[in-house]
Amino acid sequence: AQQGRVREKAYGKQKIYFADQEQLPAASDAELRGLDGEIAALSAKVQALQQSCRQMEAELRDLNSSMTTPEMAREIEGLRKDCAGYAEKLERIKSAANHVTPEEKEKVCGEQKLYCREWRRRKRMATELLEAILEGYPKSKKQFFEEVGIETDEDHNVTLPA
Repeated sequence: AQQGRVREKAYGKQKIYFADQEQLPAASDAELRGLDGEIAALSAKVQALQQSCRQMEAELRDLNSSMTTPEMAREIEGLRKDCAGYAEKLERIKSAANHVTPEEKEKVCGEQKLYCREWRRRKRMATELLEAILEGYPKSKKQFFEEVGIETDEDHNVTLPA
């Protein structure tokens, strides 16, 4: 600093030293434009390399998350075993002698429809009766059901079949 090569600035008890720029040669406008062009070219190159790096990282993540060849071979073997088991099960079902005849199937479907219709009718009747009782009841519907011990289809997550 005493020889004048570096400058000194005091900020309270601290001192900062930096190069004296007055001793450096001044750049011409042509040199500055050339340096600006070089900076722009290098910035574009950096962006291109960063984009390429991102693409390669994405490809690496994809490859790391995919299965390896031995894992794929094990998976294929497992799927083939499953397929063979299902084919065998299908063959047993096809060859079974205790098939349901269309008449029996129709009879069962008819009974199901009858019972579902009866279920709906009885549920509607019970609901209407309970609503009539609740009109004059001072407490809530939930409290009434608890006192009387009524369990609804909704309490047990039961729905009528379509």
